Amino acid sequence: MRGLKSIYNSERFLRILFGSALFVVLCMGGLAYKYIRDLSESFILVQHTYEVHIELEKLTTLLKDAESGKRGFIISKDTTFLSPLINNREKLAETLENVKNLTADSPEQNANIAVLQEKIGQSMAIFDQTLAMAKDSLTHTQEFRNAFTRGRFIMNSIRNKVNEMTMHENELLKERREESSESLSNAPLMVYYTLIISLCILLITYAQLSRSLKVLRTKNEQLETFKEATNQSAMISKYGNWIWHVDEETFEFSDNLYRLLGEKPQSFAPTIDNFMEFVHPEDQERFVDQVNQMYLNRDLPYLHYRIIQRDGTLKHFKAYAKLGKDSEGHQRLIGTTTDITDEKENYRILEEKNAELERNNEELASFNYVASHDLQEPLRKIQTFISRLEDKELHQLSDSGKLYIERIKTSASRMRSLIDDLLQYSRTNRSETSMEFTNINELIEAAKHDLAEVIEEKHATVKVESIPEMKVIPFQIKQLFLNLISNSIKYSKEDEAPIINICYSKTKSSQMPWLKSVKYKSYHTIAISDNGIGFEPSYAEKIFVLFNRLHSKGTYSGTGIGLSICKKIMNNHNGFIQAEGRPNNGAIFTVYLPVH
Repeated sequence: MRGLKSIYNSERFLRILFGSALFVVLCMGGLAYKYIRDLSESFILVQHTYEVHIELEKLTTLLKDAESGKRGFIISKDTTFLSPLINNREKLAETLENVKNLTADSPEQNANIAVLQEKIGQSMAIFDQTLAMAKDSLTHTQEFRNAFTRGRFIMNSIRNKVNEMTMHENELLKERREESSESLSNAPLMVYYTLIISLCILLITYAQLSRSLKVLRTKNEQLETFKEATNQSAMISKYGNWIWHVDEETFEFSDNLYRLLGEKPQSFAPTIDNFMEFVHPEDQERFVDQVNQMYLNRDLPYLHYRIIQRDGTLKHFKAYAKLGKDSEGHQRLIGTTTDITDEKENYRILEEKNAELERNNEELASFNYVASHDLQEPLRKIQTFISRLEDKELHQLSDSGKLYIERIKTSASRMRSLIDDLLQYSRTNRSETSMEFTNINELIEAAKHDLAEVIEEKHATVKVESIPEMKVIPFQIKQLFLNLISNSIKYSKEDEAPIINICYSKTKSSQMPWLKSVKYKSYHTIAISDNGIGFEPSYAEKIFVLFNRLHSKGTYSGTGIGLSICKKIMNNHNGFIQAEGRPNNGAIFTVYLPVH
């Protein structure tokens, strides 16, 4: 339905409708012309029939006059009766010729005329014979009576033939009258229907034109609104447009392009030469080369250059253009020029910030060095002197002194663990060059070896499935498994030996709806589950926060940095780590590493 509606409202449909209307009007006009022409021909034929009829009646009249004149002469011997006879001979021949000409297209009438001509000739011969015998007073002879009788018989046959021709013409007249009457009755209807249909089509066309004009006005208003919005957007975003009409070698500049140059809109002719007056002298040669390439290749790549406004303000511009064609097939290069002065300034500020960040990183590296050497050295001395004090002077101290010594020893041990974890966290930085395809099973075995003493002490069992090679940073992934296995052993139940299962699978990104943006199609999935004390589900995200602990220092040891290190390692690998747990039902840490 939407497609039909779009076709109905299209310019093509309007053209088809208008063409159809014109075609129908022409067809109806042609039919009307045909009816009028047929009507005219019908009138001509009727008139022709009347002319034939008149000539036949005239022929009959001439013959009757000749016969009456002959009889009057025979009866009265008065020669004046012979005048019509003598004068009518030529008229009779002329009338007969007229009838012949009028019926030339009728084979039947041509045959009748041939017979009529012959009989008229015979009648005239007998007429002359009887007239001569009447002049010689031989009217009482048998020969005169025979000739007179024969002449009357021929005259009757002539009259019959004329009547036959007249009847034939009457039939033709009747047919032509019917045709003329039908034409007369159909012509007004045809003209009426033509006018009605033409009017309907014109009304439909007018309605469609009215609708199209309304749509066009709406589109024009929308275009004006869009144009104004585009101008405002161009002013805010600091860009201007230009068009190079390739075939005409002419240019168009938008109003905001003039504003970018510090000029009023359309204040000078849009030409390359006028634009070159604003280009920085050091950039003019490169700009001219690019423009020449644009003339040759009909394309303009990204071009960076500077301009100087008339008040001396320096601006940085970036231009780009693409070749296209208009509705008439003319080539035109549509370009956009953007003021990137602020972008350049922001880039400069960013470079300064990056330099400052590099200095801070260097200071952090120095701090790491101090933490790993200078801070640990006095801490080792404190622990050494406490150990000597316990060995030599512990028996001389009071119970309170012994308690203080134990607390100092515990605090020093926690300080060492905290420094070690902070160093480990700071060293966990991503390095693409150190990523390589590695046997993950070997890394897990190395982590188990480092934890062999605590595993044996807790009688822990670590079960590992076969895991394929992955592209990782080896020492970081080893640290990941070291922290996760150590975490499962640390938070095990007192009356139950820890059992840790490490399972592998592969997960498609489409099966991970919690991912907002997906860079890889699938991920290696490694789940580390245990039978420890677990945790509340509400802490599933909090446990990865730096220094965040779920238990008191007196209950479980630790600094709250281990899982934060795991989170950072996964970030370095574009991966993810999730935690699930229930109190007294163990915990599951799931690691997602991208499949490269």
